[in-house]
Amino acid sequence: MFKKKNHIFLIFLLFAISASLIAAFIIEYGLGHQPCKLCIYERVPYILSIFLILEIIFLNKKEKIALLLLSLIFFFSSLLAFYHFGIEQSLFDGLSVCESKNSFENLSKEQLLAQLKENTTSCKNVTFTILGLSLATINSIFSLVLSVIFLKLYLNYEKN
Repeated sequence: MFKKKNHIFLIFLLFAISASLIAAFIIEYGLGHQPCKLCIYERVPYILSIFLILEIIFLNKKEKIALLLLSLIFFFSSLLAFYHFGIEQSLFDGLSVCESKNSFENLSKEQLLAQLKENTTSCKNVTFTILGLSLATINSIFSLVLSVIFLKLYLNYEKN
């Protein structure tokens, strides 16, 4: 079972993770920056982690397994965010979900109107930065840090 100081630390992490998600929604809905599909996918680990941390804090069951899962979730989140960063920097080719549908050749009027209404944002386009860093860059760093923190908590679980 976790010591009380570890629960307080988990609550701090819960607030930091929740603040990251809230910031993403403020940037999208408050500031009007449309996220690409990868940006949406990059939110999933944060949502999953909120439920896992709440499980650790309130249920006190399978804490060690949950910590390992959290570490793995954020490790894969950092890989996904780094891949997104690579697409932004033209290091990697984007997936088909990342491509904006700007090829208007051989489209009927109805198909053209449907694509314009869809307003798909390309994963290559950086529409918002903080201190010159794209959100994918910040996410890859933050996710990697969180992965290491949860791995350290997992490895030190028996010592606590």
